[in-house]
Amino acid sequence: MRIDKFLKVSRLIKRRTVANEACDGKRISVNGRIVKASYDVKPGDIIEIHFGQRTLKAEVLTVSEHATKADAPAMYREITE
Repeated sequence: MRIDKFLKVSRLIKRRTVANEACDGKRISVNGRIVKASYDVKPGDIIEIHFGQRTLKAEVLTVSEHATKADAPAMYREITE
């Protein structure tokens, strides 16, 4: 699954267009590398999203095409440092 769609389905970012713009703006990195919106997400990937001063770090646990609001948090695990 593309990273922009994963971010939307997992509800890390509300809209796919916003996720796409974040990728274009080089604010999304996976495993330490800046990625484009077409990057293929796999379980085990570490995603970093840069929101201004704040950075969210999450590990991909599962990838599914559709997720309800209740199921979305099970797709990733937040990493705190």
